[in-house]
Amino acid sequence: MKTGGGRVSGATAKIESDRKRKKASSTAAAAAAADRSEREKEIRKKKAKMSSSSSSSKGGGGEVRASHILIKHEGSRRKASWKDPEGRIIRSTTRESAVSQLKALRDDIVSGKASFEDIASRFSDCSSAKRAGDLGPFGRGQMQKPFEDATYGLKVGEVSDIVDTDSGVHLIKRTK
Repeated sequence: MKTGGGRVSGATAKIESDRKRKKASSTAAAAAAADRSEREKEIRKKKAKMSSSSSSSKGGGGEVRASHILIKHEGSRRKASWKDPEGRIIRSTTRESAVSQLKALRDDIVSGKASFEDIASRFSDCSSAKRAGDLGPFGRGQMQKPFEDATYGLKVGEVSDIVDTDSGVHLIKRTK
């Protein structure tokens, strides 16, 4: 808008100035977002390359996903759990007793009397019990070796025999 003397009013000039600034700002923001997106793509490529090269150097296999049931015992490296924060029960549980308990739970799962997920939620000493035993996806070198080897040796949907680690004894179900 021009005033009587042909000049732009103060309010109109401010609006025009704000528009130009916003346009420049949005152009700069779009450029920054594009740069960020390119950097993120490069990072993902590098991670994927590192993951595949580390997997192949350790026998291959890529990522897997598994759920598990952990029963801790007197020989477990950490003698406490979400169910037994003080570790009173765990300290008095022998390895043999933990194995016996897992065998009975496995029999119930295999026979169809109970689901793996229900048993994991109710009996596992791992905090993953809150997620029906789900540990999420993982690759080689991220879990204790006996656990990793057992998981990679299973077919999707298969339940392991008893697996012994420093954490305790486990039943593992590969889910991916």
